[in-house]
Amino acid sequence: MSTPLGDKIHAERKRLKLTLDDLAQKTESSKSYIWELENRPVVRPSADKISKIADVLGVTVEYLLDDKKQTPTDSDTDKAFFRRIGQLDPAKRAQLEKFLKAIDDD
Repeated sequence: MSTPLGDKIHAERKRLKLTLDDLAQKTESSKSYIWELENRPVVRPSADKISKIADVLGVTVEYLLDDKKQTPTDSDTDKAFFRRIGQLDPAKRAQLEKFLKAIDDD
């Protein structure tokens, strides 16, 4: 018996065509831990682990933890995207800003 959190992790993982191994590796977890999150009714992941999973899946922690939300909204996706930009090192962030300026000038 899974939970809404498990269902969301599973759905987003499948949407991105990630295997259990892929998601485990990208979140510094074990395959069995990801499987338990997706399938067991009582797994309580740490805030750090949920944050890593949300980052890899491109969604917000709030979306994963909100039992009422069935699919991520545009706002959830935007927040996840901007969080990733905020985590870039200054050189990569400058490159991204330069790229955005170049495509905006068209």
